[in-house]
Amino acid sequence: MPYLPMNDTKFGTFEVDALKEKGLDLHENYKTAEPFPHIVVDDFLPPDVLDSCLAAFPSVADPDSMTFDRDQERFKTSFNPDYLPAHIRALFYSFNSRPFLKFLENLTGIKQLIPDPFFLGGGFHEIKQGGHLSVHADFNFHKPMHLERRLNVLIYLNRDWKSEYGGALELWDKGMKNQICSIVPEFNRCVVFTTTGDSFHGNPEPVNHPDNIPRRSIALYYYTATWEHSSRSHDTQFKTRPDSADKADWGVKTKAVMQEVMPPLLFRKVNALTHKLKR
Repeated sequence: MPYLPMNDTKFGTFEVDALKEKGLDLHENYKTAEPFPHIVVDDFLPPDVLDSCLAAFPSVADPDSMTFDRDQERFKTSFNPDYLPAHIRALFYSFNSRPFLKFLENLTGIKQLIPDPFFLGGGFHEIKQGGHLSVHADFNFHKPMHLERRLNVLIYLNRDWKSEYGGALELWDKGMKNQICSIVPEFNRCVVFTTTGDSFHGNPEPVNHPDNIPRRSIALYYYTATWEHSSRSHDTQFKTRPDSADKADWGVKTKAVMQEVMPPLLFRKVNALTHKLKR
């Protein structure tokens, strides 16, 4: 029995009445979890829904795809849901629906959640053999909608995945001294966690599947209209683990220093020029 029931597994629509109270039973575990509020839920959705996702998983990039191959993000690609088949698009739109938002609010205690119709950075994620995502804190500001990022939802699509295949989701303490959790990305396992400037997470151990099968997941992000003018936005903040070969992201570090010392108008001009030169 899946944790979240659906009344139409082809198009991934949730049972409205069934989700009104869902998540309340997990709230205490969520808010008291270490190193920051999170929960792991197995058997999250009807498995045939995720089998449909795997069957429709893209083999080539779409116009909004982002592919990374650098020290902090190796062999990682995201795929925007708007370019997927109709039944998979409908599933992603259900993740932005009121019933699913109600579940997340019950679970986390964060009210008035707002989904992301742009799926910025979200959608299908794939990390190929040898790839990884270093430990980081996520970007905190949704610029098109002027919203504060609050939640990540990850749903894994990897059948028969074992810990020795790499790609485990690691959660680290605020000081980046200790790994607190290591979560194997098994099929139909969902992880929900609160995002802040020090909710450090990632899958830094390279994917190492014996059959060269990539690590795949659904990634969803949620926001609230709580951004204040005094708040400071930041890009993804990568961290290095102690006694590891992780590489520091000096580009982001340099940008943060510039933002701290430069007048806002000058920083915006320099930042815009930097982006233009990178194109």
